[in-house]
Amino acid sequence: MKTKHALAFSLLLVILIVFPLALSVQASPAAQTTFSTPTPGPDGRILYTVQEGETCLAIELKTGVTVQTLLQLNPLDENCTLVAGQELLLGIGGPAAYTPTPGPAPSATPIPPSPTPFTGTTEVCVMLFNDENGDGLRQETELGLDGGAVSLININGSYSQTQDTVSALDLDGEPVLSCFNEVPEGEYNVSMAIPDGYNPTLNLTYELSVQAGDRARVNFGAQSKTATAAEVEEQNSGSSGGSSWLGILGVLLLLAAGGLGAFAWRMNKPESKLSSRSGKF
Repeated sequence: MKTKHALAFSLLLVILIVFPLALSVQASPAAQTTFSTPTPGPDGRILYTVQEGETCLAIELKTGVTVQTLLQLNPLDENCTLVAGQELLLGIGGPAAYTPTPGPAPSATPIPPSPTPFTGTTEVCVMLFNDENGDGLRQETELGLDGGAVSLININGSYSQTQDTVSALDLDGEPVLSCFNEVPEGEYNVSMAIPDGYNPTLNLTYELSVQAGDRARVNFGAQSKTATAAEVEEQNSGSSGGSSWLGILGVLLLLAAGGLGAFAWRMNKPESKLSSRSGKF
């Protein structure tokens, strides 16, 4: 009898131990979060919207896109700080597939080719020449000057370039110009800064209007200050020599006038009383 009770008690104890284990084994596993890769948009970008409390590491575990890639594709700080609702670029997957709607059959009328738009001028070239005679006109013997600075500026500020002038010659023996290429059409101011030791013989600022396809050239002249000083000295020496001759001529005229005056006075001098009396005896 005691043996039966012991067996029954042991069986009950086994049931109590095994039954909970069986229940835990048969329990359904916890639900897992799944993520479907978003469909690329019309522009091919794959975007992900950040959820509340998400981090870059959590998004990496969810999407498979590494944190480093997120930092490279998006304007994020070095800590990869995210804000709920923020859109992240995960990659480029090509535009979303779509089913085209059949349209009418194309007409057989050929489409004329569109003319290629012509933008900008060919060039604007500038020369600073050594105006040796200072007449403001360039002769063939008057070549370029080094050290000048020419600027081409659009009046609305959309274009501004500067170049230095040179005195070099090309293979044909012509002066090398300072040229601005592919200049957009519009209104421009061309300004020249001449080198030290020279005086300008033309205006240093020029207004220029260019249209698409134009080729423009502007000349500026400068004369050496040394040459100018020599000319002034020569003019002064010439004028002083002329003044000296005029002075001498004036003195001679004064002397001649004095001599004529003295002669006339002697001719008209009255006779003395003694002479008249002597005549009477």
